[in-house]
Amino acid sequence: MLCHRAVRLITSFRRHPVRTSWLARQYHGKNEWEFDPTDSKDSPRILITGSCGQLGPVMAQYLRSKYGAGNVIMSDIIKPSKEIARYGPYIFADVLDFKGLQKIVVMHRIDWIIHFSALLSAVGEQNVPLAVRVNIEGAHNVIELAKQYKLKLFLPSTIGAFGPESPRNPTPNVTIQRPKTIYGVSKVHAELMGEYYHYRFGLDFRCLRFPGVISGDPPGGGTTDYAVAIFFDILQNKKFECYLRPDTRLPMMHIEDCKRAIWEFMITPEDALKRRVYNVTAMSFTPEELMTAIKKLIPSADITYRPDSRQLIADSWPQVFDDSEARNDWGWKHQYDIDKLVQAMVT
Repeated sequence: MLCHRAVRLITSFRRHPVRTSWLARQYHGKNEWEFDPTDSKDSPRILITGSCGQLGPVMAQYLRSKYGAGNVIMSDIIKPSKEIARYGPYIFADVLDFKGLQKIVVMHRIDWIIHFSALLSAVGEQNVPLAVRVNIEGAHNVIELAKQYKLKLFLPSTIGAFGPESPRNPTPNVTIQRPKTIYGVSKVHAELMGEYYHYRFGLDFRCLRFPGVISGDPPGGGTTDYAVAIFFDILQNKKFECYLRPDTRLPMMHIEDCKRAIWEFMITPEDALKRRVYNVTAMSFTPEELMTAIKKLIPSADITYRPDSRQLIADSWPQVFDDSEARNDWGWKHQYDIDKLVQAMVT
């Protein structure tokens, strides 16, 4: 009976290829997949790894607004919140399990991978062996997977991919890097592996080096996350203790610009790209300058400074990011400056 039913399902699928979502429900169970009439057969099927972090939920929501909820699959190794589970497909995916990733790509007919799985800078320094596994082995797995199945792959990089020997103001797209954190080392490794796979195997690899990304989500362990934590503390207690010096200048970006940059980059035709890795940014500021902008809206806000080990990391990073190549090659343009960013964060 089971074999006859499988044959009928496969035959039906061959005759009616637009009913793929229906076939998935028959195979996995009625509750796992819901047919979305807004999904287009021309829309890419997108897998987001590490999607429970800062960027994942926002990026998933944005891409679902473009391509339909059923075409954007969030994944991670942790239990999703009810809100995440409610608004579209979510599956377990361990980036260290290559066979498991293969199964996901095949069963869900993936076309793009947005690879967000990573341990960030400060967290990575506390557990270097785990950072090596997640950030390097995980990147190897998705790069090889994208090559095998001819997928379009986006892998974010960071200002942390540069080091103290890099020019800091401005930091151009191509220069000496030599980072001093395992997070930065792993990102340089991923950049070079992706470029190699592009030139050697034709992989459509795309990478943006992001500055600090500021959003309404709790800070996740990055050195630039003071610029997120400051809003949580000031809105709750009207004061903030900063772990960086007041004059520490770093590049920054609001998450609305970040998600739009990823999408615009991903839909840019390949022949318009002169590189596979680009710097992108929106602004640069210091903790002192950020507090000045906050005080325009919250005059009672107060800040104190107690630099810790993260200061050494920040001192090795770019102060101003040169993203002129992204602006020239594929039309990148930010929309948020420091005042608009602060307004968005406090209202």
